[in-house]
Amino acid sequence: MKAVAIFRHFHTEGPGYLGEYLDQRGVKWKLIAVDEGASVPSGPGDFAGLVFMGGPMSVNDELPWIPPVLALIRSAIARGVPVLGHCLGAQLMSKAMGGVVSRTPVKEIGWGEVRVADNGEARRWFGTSVGHFDAFHWHGETFSIPPAATLVLSNPWCQNQAFACGPHLALQCHIEMTKALVEVWCKSGRREIERSSSPAVQPADRILERLDDRIDALHRVADKVYARWSEGLRF
Repeated sequence: MKAVAIFRHFHTEGPGYLGEYLDQRGVKWKLIAVDEGASVPSGPGDFAGLVFMGGPMSVNDELPWIPPVLALIRSAIARGVPVLGHCLGAQLMSKAMGGVVSRTPVKEIGWGEVRVADNGEARRWFGTSVGHFDAFHWHGETFSIPPAATLVLSNPWCQNQAFACGPHLALQCHIEMTKALVEVWCKSGRREIERSSSPAVQPADRILERLDDRIDALHRVADKVYARWSEGLRF
């Protein structure tokens, strides 16, 4: 059985709840730690699906691993191997598919509502009973919706929160968060939070309020999304 490849671009931004979800269902996955110098595979054929996690860098930075990652995403999409992107991973997907990644006017950090678009593609990913939910955010850039893709999530601060294209899904917001990840990010990113004047950046103590309840609710959404994405895995 082929494994799902999960690409980590920064040491604190691992697979989180997605890893737990796959483990619980007996789906093999392999971590490719780009942040530790792991090489990017030349093609997607050895994997059931590809997942790209977040990171503080920009897809527009001149980093040596970005061009091969963009090529890998294009190859996977051409061959029907499902691709899933979280935050930076979604921006990589947008750029690989012909979109544009740029600074967002309003930086988002913390919890914030996202709305499910009123279209069939969004309902396939999020179900018919979920019109909105609280997602976790930590980004200062945004992507355009590439050709052939469909907007599936949005909010007032960042119009393009997610897009889908067949078996592929790109999420600007984070649904992979665990309690431990939120706590680590708040600790490591405290200076960024304190220095920001953005109206969509929450103080750390507010982010940590009712954390167990918020994580439980987020995981219920993630379960639907990851189940839908897993249907397309090419074992």
